[in-house]
Amino acid sequence: MTLTASYERCRRLHARYGRSYYLATRLLPQWKRRHVHALYGFARYADEIVDSFTMTGDRARALDDLTAQVAAGLAGTATGDPMLPAFLHTVHSFGIDHGDVRAFLASMRADLSVRSYATYDDLLGYMSGSAAAIGTMMLPLLEPAPGQEDRAREPARQLGLAFQLTNFLRDVAEDFARGRVYLPMEDLDKFGVAPDMLGEPRARRAVRDLLAFEAERARAHYRAADPGIGLLVASSRPCVRAAFELYGGILTEIERRGFDVLAGRVRVPRRRKAAVFARHLLASAGSGMAERRVRVELP
Repeated sequence: MTLTASYERCRRLHARYGRSYYLATRLLPQWKRRHVHALYGFARYADEIVDSFTMTGDRARALDDLTAQVAAGLAGTATGDPMLPAFLHTVHSFGIDHGDVRAFLASMRADLSVRSYATYDDLLGYMSGSAAAIGTMMLPLLEPAPGQEDRAREPARQLGLAFQLTNFLRDVAEDFARGRVYLPMEDLDKFGVAPDMLGEPRARRAVRDLLAFEAERARAHYRAADPGIGLLVASSRPCVRAAFELYGGILTEIERRGFDVLAGRVRVPRRRKAAVFARHLLASAGSGMAERRVRVELP
């Protein structure tokens, strides 16, 4: 598996499973895109291991193997996994924190045995290793403006939390079918929701009230993430702003449906996706040109 082939494999995985973010990634300068594909491809690959195998032992063994190969690769040893050359090349190229990589894999391991979370703090612990860690891994690729590296880290974490909580709300039925509940059990109790209600064909009023409550939490994470977009270099802002709006659009569609996410998968209409992309496309081209001029003029 050549490095080029590994990057292409990651790109295809991103295009297939991460359509909203893949669309937003097209607003980045071309040289950055393959690195975003590599991070997304790796994350999706690990997620598929814990979700797609039929027996717990098989999944655990496969995740053990991936974790061992990642550790070896981070230490400089060649790996035979076709997904990893691109991911490891990106990690080494941008100095991505190895601790974030380990935290992500630890959260993936939790999915093998943890079926629910008692409190929101408990759920945040899981998301800090999964979505928030992906947010901070992505940050060196997106490039904080000079001197803004420390300030940009927490908004990057918050954006990861916002995206993941949005996905949890959209995928309640799908996750329940896998035997998992990613909404805090204390919140289910508060709204009088029995876990089995999340597997029903239509959402009861109590379930919709619960989801409205969690949606407000997601909105708070989006608000906390918003200032971080302005801390990035100009050529990355259109991509992140578009992703912000596309994922926020999923939340808006959930609200428009009256929070009945059990009746069918919630999607942002294609025309709205196209409008978001078009709105940021001109800004993307202009910011890229301006950034090239600034870099040329630097002594």
